[in-house]
Amino acid sequence: MATAIAADAATAASPLAWWRGAVIYQIYPRSFRDTNGDGIGDLAGIAEGLDYIAGLGVDGIWISPFFTSPMKDFGYDVADYCGIDPSFGTFADFDRVVEKAHALGLKVIIDQVYSHTSDEHAWFKESRQDRTNPKADWYVWADPKPDGSPPSNWQSVFGGSAWQWDGPRKQYYLHNFLTSQPDLNVHNRDVQDALLDVARFWLARGVDGFRLDALNFSMHDPDLRDNPPSGLPMELVTRPFDMQVKRYNQSHPDIVAFLERIRQTLDEFPGRFTVAEVGGPEPLAEMKAFTEGGKRLDSAYNFDFLYAPRLTAPLVRASLQQWSGEDGEGWPSWAFSNHDAPRAVTRWTLDGDMARASRLNLLLLLSLRGNPIIYQGEELGLPQGEVAFEDLQDPEAIANWPHTLGRDGARTPMPWQAGAPQAGFSNANRTWLKLDPVHTGFAVDRQAADPASTLAYAQRLLAARREHPALAIGGITLLDSPADILAFLREDEQGRVLCVFNLGEAPGDWSPPAGLGPLALIATESHVGPGAVPEALAPGTGYWARVAGG
Repeated sequence: MATAIAADAATAASPLAWWRGAVIYQIYPRSFRDTNGDGIGDLAGIAEGLDYIAGLGVDGIWISPFFTSPMKDFGYDVADYCGIDPSFGTFADFDRVVEKAHALGLKVIIDQVYSHTSDEHAWFKESRQDRTNPKADWYVWADPKPDGSPPSNWQSVFGGSAWQWDGPRKQYYLHNFLTSQPDLNVHNRDVQDALLDVARFWLARGVDGFRLDALNFSMHDPDLRDNPPSGLPMELVTRPFDMQVKRYNQSHPDIVAFLERIRQTLDEFPGRFTVAEVGGPEPLAEMKAFTEGGKRLDSAYNFDFLYAPRLTAPLVRASLQQWSGEDGEGWPSWAFSNHDAPRAVTRWTLDGDMARASRLNLLLLLSLRGNPIIYQGEELGLPQGEVAFEDLQDPEAIANWPHTLGRDGARTPMPWQAGAPQAGFSNANRTWLKLDPVHTGFAVDRQAADPASTLAYAQRLLAARREHPALAIGGITLLDSPADILAFLREDEQGRVLCVFNLGEAPGDWSPPAGLGPLALIATESHVGPGAVPEALAPGTGYWARVAGG
């Protein structure tokens, strides 16, 4: 039996909207390319790398924060929303990135961090002076309990209480992340107005959309009620944050009204795109609410795979079934790796064949209904970097060592030239994070010269996807299959593509449904182009095949 879970790509917006089904390439600017020799990637380096990115065949780029920041959380602690940190360059550099990207046919998406700022932001400096200044209520301040303890039991993501005592105010302020990242009071209309002005600033500068970071942390329960315990077994706990159900320090229902204001602002600049980052153990309801009805955001960034220790067919089926394509539903975005999560190929390679696993991951990611997001280096098959404790930079990795892989291993420098110092990332003697020597073997120049490389495969696969629009904007129908086999059809008016994957550890026996029609091979995890459709699937293999006449 086949199950149509999304039969029509047209929901809240026209199926011709540029972002619908677009492939986005995420750039972590500190680690992408350094042009001034300080060991830190910069905007000029992004401009230099745009030809390479365009050559992959993607549709746009997402640039992680480059705003003025003390870099305690490497840009996600913003000290000036409308400034560029000198370590990344100047506005002239940024304008060059936008201009060149657009000339190459690439859209430009940037992060917006509306949940919190740096404690060095001018807004916070004014807010903490006293309880009567014009920005006194721009952050989340609260009196201590009678015994001097914090106002609630809320825990921060990075460990310890989410409340920090502040001497000048004689109050606690809320910080869901580092103590140096005070939470904005987004319930305050003036704060919302200021953030919307920030959005207009960057939209007027030519950006094509925003990824909205930590969006479900942007509003709290004004009554400051305690969170209930999660009941998580202690062997699964890595930080106190895990031990609570985050019922009151995030996910307030009033967030959606703010999102409608964001949408109204974006509508002043037609053709722009918004995607929400919504984390947590059960984010689906918020993802749906944040993208509902065509009057909020366009898409939500799916976390189903980012921390999954295994890639399984049941996991993918369950994720796909969450997005039915019904009227008014938003559009999903998918990522297997990013700057916050250990690289997927390291998490999911079972038999040591990382090249095959990398290609299978790309084949699957690019077949899902939604927007695939490729993290820099994923097209090279780059594994998680090894970073010694003494070289760690990430505060979360340091706090949780050695119980998690941390984030630094996913942020090590991009290898460009195998024979160059620092693999061509920088001519500095020392880079902000050390290059993993293993990554030199994955360098862009080495793979560009090898038609059998993962990079060459990624380029051919993206080209094949463009030739079959059903893979980008078509509906999706899940087909009956054994537990470890994932099979579905992508279909639009121009044709149908069968996508099949064996995500188990044993050979798979599955045949396409009788009556489906002749199949023409498009790609496997090792090959892009015509050939015979596999009759049996070895573990960790898959294929795309065009259905003749469909």
